[in-house]
Amino acid sequence: MNIKTALLNGVQTIEIARPEKKNALTMAMYEAMAQALRSAQADSAVRAVLITGQPGIFTSGNDLEDFMQRPPQGLDSPVFQFMQALLACEKPVVVAVTGAAIGIGTTMLLHCDLVYAADDARFAMPFTSLGLVAEFASSLLVPLYAGHVKAAEKLLLGDPFGAEEAQEMRLVNAILPAAEVVNHARRVAERFTQLPPAAVRETKKLMRRAHAQLVQETIAVEGEIFGQRLRSPEAREAFQAFFEKRKPDFTKFQ
Repeated sequence: MNIKTALLNGVQTIEIARPEKKNALTMAMYEAMAQALRSAQADSAVRAVLITGQPGIFTSGNDLEDFMQRPPQGLDSPVFQFMQALLACEKPVVVAVTGAAIGIGTTMLLHCDLVYAADDARFAMPFTSLGLVAEFASSLLVPLYAGHVKAAEKLLLGDPFGAEEAQEMRLVNAILPAAEVVNHARRVAERFTQLPPAAVRETKKLMRRAHAQLVQETIAVEGEIFGQRLRSPEAREAFQAFFEKRKPDFTKFQ
């Protein structure tokens, strides 16, 4: 199984476990994560969700080969089902990030509640370099959290960044040594077993209320443009260059 789940001490763990492919996400993995989040939401024994990767790698983003074979076909595709399941999860979602968090590996953090990163964690949202556009409401939330100037570096140029900058951008709560991140995140998640669950759920909803509708609208608009961009000549050049292990040539495009 590339997505492992376990319930322990009131915490539902969702572990991305495909280290041989740098935890690259396939459509089947998105389906499994969406189902795990829905199950956690429905299970009264679950007080919090913990999302982790493997030692040294959170996720390298989409598996491009699988992505091209099964591109998203509208808002009911597996990747959007995962997005909606994460948005709909009323229980606290805690994340432990070690190593690389690329693409949706970074944008999903915008919709989680507490994020702990290793001091060696690396983040990137390289959508434009693939001929694509921002997703998961990152075009709204990254400027909101980090400001337009910093968002332009990360979304227009696709500049990678480390854990300290991620914390400055308000994507990360705290930075720890890599060997301590998962255990620390688990201890934080287990604190919710000692708190009144309804009060926690209602507070989370209130915290997200102001932007909830705009987030949904942004995801829909981004998704439509993202689908168009997938079929664009720029994206074809970018993906072909990736598979051919060469630098893409965008000089011919206007």
